[in-house]
Amino acid sequence: MTFEQAKIVIVLRDDLLGWQENNVTAFLASAVTAAYPELVGDTYRDADDHEYLPMLGTPVMVMVADGDRLATIRERAATRGLRIGVYTADLFATGNDVDNRAAVASVATEKLDLVGVAVAGERRVVDKVVKGATLHL
Repeated sequence: MTFEQAKIVIVLRDDLLGWQENNVTAFLASAVTAAYPELVGDTYRDADDHEYLPMLGTPVMVMVADGDRLATIRERAATRGLRIGVYTADLFATGNDVDNRAAVASVATEKLDLVGVAVAGERRVVDKVVKGATLHL
């Protein structure tokens, strides 16, 4: 997938606290970065030649939806063969990656208490997957 083809959308549940929105968005952006390294741009340099970390080379849209819509988005992505990132309510109580993965693994797909999902893929497909979510303001 190239920068020109890609669309990245993070959809947050519409009842999160501000700190939760920030936390979920950061974790889900890292999921997309890990899964799609080809979407990472080049290293940044300022005029004094100080080097800075590269970032995703395509914009990341942040949207909101209710819990039912998040489940629908997860299902739409799965039926279209898209890999997605998930963040569940249980992860607010964990403190490390091992416990995070164990918390997700302990719950059946249809029972996941989703508070955020990240979807990356071809623009047209991603638009269909996230239909019904609204832009986060």
